[in-house]
Amino acid sequence: MARVEAVFVSAGCNKTVKAAAWGRCDLVAFATHSSVGIFSPKASQILVSLSGHKSSVNCAWHKTLFLAFLISSLLFHAGECFILSGSADGVVILWSFVPSQKKWRIGSQATVSKGGSVTCIASMMISSTEALFATSTSDGGVCVWSASLLPGDCSLLLVDTVEMVVSRPVVAVAMARLPGISDITILAVGSLDNTINIYAGSKLEKFTHACKLKGHQDWIRGLDFSGIVHQEDGVESLFLASSSQDRNIRIWKIRSRSPGAASRGPSLRTYIEGPVFRAGKEIWQISLESLLVGHEDWVYSVRWQPLLKNKVQPMSVLSSSMDKTMMVWGPEAKSGIWMNEVTVGELGQTAFGFYGGVWSPGGDAILAHGFNGSFHLWKEVSTGWMPQLVPSGHFGPVVDVAWASNGQFLLTASHDQTTRMFTCWNKDAENSTWHEVARPQVHGHDMNCLAIIRGKGNYRYVSGADEKVARVFEAPTAFLDTLDLLTSSSGNEEARQGVQILGANMSALGLSQKPIYTQGLRQKDVFSFALLTSSSLAADANQDSRSNAFDSEYVAKAVPSVLTKPPLEEQLVQNTLWPESHKLYGHGNELYSMCSSHGGEILATACKAQTPSVAEIWLWETKSWRPITQLCSHSLTVTQMEFSHDDRFLLSVSRDRHLSLFRITTGTLVFRLLVKLEAHKRIVWTCSWSPHDNRFATGSRDKSVKIWSIVEQGGDQEQEQAKVELLSTLPSFASSVTALAWGSKYLLAVGMESGMIELWSVVAKQAPSLVTRFDSQLCHAAAVNRLCWSEDQERSRLASCGADHAVKLFQVNT
Repeated sequence: MARVEAVFVSAGCNKTVKAAAWGRCDLVAFATHSSVGIFSPKASQILVSLSGHKSSVNCAWHKTLFLAFLISSLLFHAGECFILSGSADGVVILWSFVPSQKKWRIGSQATVSKGGSVTCIASMMISSTEALFATSTSDGGVCVWSASLLPGDCSLLLVDTVEMVVSRPVVAVAMARLPGISDITILAVGSLDNTINIYAGSKLEKFTHACKLKGHQDWIRGLDFSGIVHQEDGVESLFLASSSQDRNIRIWKIRSRSPGAASRGPSLRTYIEGPVFRAGKEIWQISLESLLVGHEDWVYSVRWQPLLKNKVQPMSVLSSSMDKTMMVWGPEAKSGIWMNEVTVGELGQTAFGFYGGVWSPGGDAILAHGFNGSFHLWKEVSTGWMPQLVPSGHFGPVVDVAWASNGQFLLTASHDQTTRMFTCWNKDAENSTWHEVARPQVHGHDMNCLAIIRGKGNYRYVSGADEKVARVFEAPTAFLDTLDLLTSSSGNEEARQGVQILGANMSALGLSQKPIYTQGLRQKDVFSFALLTSSSLAADANQDSRSNAFDSEYVAKAVPSVLTKPPLEEQLVQNTLWPESHKLYGHGNELYSMCSSHGGEILATACKAQTPSVAEIWLWETKSWRPITQLCSHSLTVTQMEFSHDDRFLLSVSRDRHLSLFRITTGTLVFRLLVKLEAHKRIVWTCSWSPHDNRFATGSRDKSVKIWSIVEQGGDQEQEQAKVELLSTLPSFASSVTALAWGSKYLLAVGMESGMIELWSVVAKQAPSLVTRFDSQLCHAAAVNRLCWSEDQERSRLASCGADHAVKLFQVNT
C-alpha cells in the first residue's frame, strides 16, 4: 500500500450569483463545478473539495444562494459542521463533518425539483440541532424544509410547498423570525416580475401570501434579513435589504402596528408607509426605510453584517455589483440617512465585476467572488481596508498540466483561456504552502494543450488553443528573479543569458503579449518601462501621451516586478505575463495536443481532425522554430503524444483507436513509422512510457489499460525494425480511462472519467497489482484530463488536473 496525502488544491469559484458562504467556524464554502470547495481565509489554502452532486453547484447559503452554511458557534464547538448545497439537477445535499474521522460525509440529500435547477437557498437556525430552510427552483417552485443537525444523524424533511402568486422563476429568497414571535417565520421571495412577495408561516402552519413590495424597476437579485433591531422607542424591528438589476438597493423596515410603534411625526428618521399584513395575532407593516443609490451596474447581492457577540445587530449592509465594486452602507449617527461608508473594488482590464459578497463572522473582513472565478478579500486594519491573500484557481475545465524539468513549478492550461503557474512558497519553512505565482498567458481562446520545453537555457513553453497557431513563451527576468528568491539560489545563469525582457503587456484583443524590455528600449516601450518607477509615473505618462510613444494597440499597463510574497489577483492577471516570442503556423484546425522531447530539441503538435491529411503530426525544431516534417499515420484527432525518455521514439494515440510508434534517427532528426496497430475497441485517450522505455501503457474509453512492450529486431538506425507486443491488460475499470502517468518507481497512475485515481504496480515479469485507490474526497468530481509525476530521491509528487476546474497535487509515500 502507498500512503497518499493531498498537498495542494486549486480551483476557482463558479460563475454563479452568491456562490460562497463564510461560516462561524471561519471557513469559506464555495461552489466549484459540481463540488463544494472549503478554504481557510487565514491559511489562504483550499482544504478539501466535496464531490457528491452530479451537476453544477449553483449557489450557497449563510443567507446566500446554493451553498448553505448552517454553522453556529455552539454546533462548531460541539464537534460538527454542516453545509447545505444545491445543484442544477434539482438536488439538495446536507454535508456533515465528522471530527473522529476528520472527513466530510453526505448526511442527507433530497430532490427538490425533477425538471428545474435549485436557484436559491435561505436558512435560519430554530434550535441548536434544527434548521429551517427554503429552496427555490428555476421552474418557479418554493419549498420549505426542516434539517435535523444531530451529530451522526442528519435528515431533511419537507415542511411545505409554498403556493406562489406568480409563476415566474425565483431568483432570490430570504427568511427570518418576526420580532417577538418565536414560531412565525417570514419568507421574502424575489422573482423576475420586479416585485418582492412576502409569505408568513411556520413549521406547523402552511406558508401563505402576506403582501407584495413594489419599487424596484428590474429583476430582484439579492435579499437578506437583518437580526432583530431594538429601536429607540423600545419596539423591536426587522429590516430587509433588497438589491436589483436596476442598480439600486432598498432597505425595508418591518414592525408591529401596535400603539407603541406609531410614528412620532415627520422627520428624516420617519419612513414611507407601506403594506400591512397579519401574522399570528398581530398586524405588521412594511415600510421603505431608505433607497441606496451608488452602484453603476447590476447589484447582485446584499448582506447584513453578522450579529456582534452581545447579539446586537450592526446597522451595516454590504453590497456587491457588476460595476467591479463592493460597498458598505450605514446610517449616519445624527441624521439617520444611509450613506456609503466604504468602497473597495477590482482593477484591471480583465475584471468583469462581482457575483456576490460575504462578511466574515466577526464583521472585520469582506470577501467577494468575481466573474472570472476569483476571490477578493479585504480586511479592516488601522489604516483602512487592505486586500489580503486568497486561494486562486481556474474557473473552467483544466485540460493540461506539466512540471518544469527541475520540478520547481507546475504549469496548467484551461478552457478559461489562461495558463497558470504554481510553486511552493517558503519551501524550506515548516509552514510552506503552494500558491499561484504567475499567469503567463491570458488569452482570447480556450486553451487545449501545453508543453514545457526542457533542456538548457531559459524557461520556455508552448501552448495550443482553439486556433490554428501554437504560441511560444519565454520567462522574463521578473519571473526568474522571483524563482531565485523562492529557491534561495543565484539562479541558472545560462537561463539568464540574453534575457532582456522584464515582463509583458497584453493586447486589447487578448491574443498577443508583447515584451517590456529592461534595456535598449524601443520608442513604443518607453511608456511601459516608465510604469516601473512610481515616482516618474505621472510625468512620463504625460510625456509619452504627447509623443504617442505608447502603442495604443496594447492597453494593459503592466508593472512587472520581483515578488516577495504571493501575488493577489490583480497582480496575477496583469503583472505576471510572459512575452510571446514565436508563433507556429501550419495546422489546418484548432490545436488539440502537443509534447516536447526530453532533450528539448523537438516539439510535436497535432490538431483536431476528421481526415488523415489534417491528422498529421507536425514536428518543430525548438532552436529555430522551423517545421522539420509532418508524420502521417492517424485518420482522426491525435489525443496524446509522448516521447520516450531517451528521445528515440515518439508514441501517439488517436480517436481512430490506433497507436503509432515512430523511430527518431539520432542527429539527422529523421522520423520513421515503425508500428501502427489497433490498440482498443474505443477511442484511445492517453498513453505513457515506462521509466526504461521498453514498455508503454495506453488507456481508452473502453475502460481498459493495456501494457505493451517494444521488441527491437536489429539493423542500423535507418533500417531498424521493431514490433509491439501486448504484455497484459489491467482489470476493467469502472469508467473510461482518460489519463495515465508512469512513475520511476514503476507506479502507474490511472485517471478516469469519473474523477477517480488509482495507482498500480507494473513491474516486469510480474502481474500488475493495485497499490492504492485514492479516497473519493481526494479525487476529482469530473474527468481527469492529465496526470504527471515529479520525482527525486526524497519524494514522489503526482499532479492532476480535471474537468472539475481543479488542479491537485499529491504526495505519494511508498
